[in-house]
Amino acid sequence: MSARMVLLGPPGAGKGTQAARICGRLSIPAISTGDIFRANVAGATELGRRAQQYMDRGEYVPDSVTNAMVRSRLAADDAARGFLLDGYPRTEAQVHELDAILAASGLALDIVLEITADSEAVVARLLTRASEQNRADDTESVIRHRLEVYAEQTAPLAALYRDRGLLVQVDGIGAVDEVTERIMTALVPRLSARGVTA
Repeated sequence: MSARMVLLGPPGAGKGTQAARICGRLSIPAISTGDIFRANVAGATELGRRAQQYMDRGEYVPDSVTNAMVRSRLAADDAARGFLLDGYPRTEAQVHELDAILAASGLALDIVLEITADSEAVVARLLTRASEQNRADDTESVIRHRLEVYAEQTAPLAALYRDRGLLVQVDGIGAVDEVTERIMTALVPRLSARGVTA
């Protein structure tokens, strides 16, 4: 059986780190929209060239292009037995687009995992990272704004998936190994109930 998952969580919650660990346990690819964009742009695909035109103008890449990139990536062989999507969907319209992409193959999501994190802990974590990595643009005001935008955009998605019975929330604050075990403890019963072995 396959595990088809979406990963939600604020900046600094450790999504990238935990995505790699979850996917290693479940033998499914971690698919981030950032990676999809970079691969298409670097490969000079038709979608990549279209996305680049918007980015060069400092504009958001429209849903039509993003959706097409995600559709193409999910059709790849390595995603046939499951995937963990990070960074998509970001809007309710994209939720419905993902539903349609999966339904076209007779599939549906198994779980939506939201890694939660206390805002003050995240701000402290990101300021430390900014200092260590010399990210001068990651100031406290910028970080707090990113968290506000995330909360505004994602709260409706979490509620929508909660209503569907798909949402699993796990606290992302703590040692990396501790958070991984917390996540797997929450996921395994839900996956098992859907016939997915972890």
